[in-house]
Amino acid sequence: QLQVVESGGGSVQPGGSLRLSCAASGFTLDNYGISWFRQAPGKERKRISCISSSGDSTSYADSVKGRFTMSRDNAKNTVYLQMNSLKPEVTAVYYCAASTYPYCSAILPRDAYYWGQGTQVTVSS
Repeated sequence: QLQVVESGGGSVQPGGSLRLSCAASGFTLDNYGISWFRQAPGKERKRISCISSSGDSTSYADSVKGRFTMSRDNAKNTVYLQMNSLKPEVTAVYYCAASTYPYCSAILPRDAYYWGQGTQVTVSS
């Protein structure tokens, strides 16, 4: 069974950093484009970043550009999201999503992704 599992969420003060991990089970991530989405209470789920299957291309939402960085370690079958200079407005549940579409040029329908269960990120003083 194909599954992705997020970890690394938690509570942090404004200005702090967190690194989220997305590990795959049942498949190898290097054949998949990987995206991070987030969903704040009462808001729709939005993609904030993506890395292509090759790792050569990344894409970021304007709201996180320059502060968040995606990377992948295919040897560990894991993708990371490094989040720096965190602000309270990024508080949300963060989801990792894998798709067989290898690029970041499109946001796919929800059922085109394999989703993790999500990890909570809370930024507050």
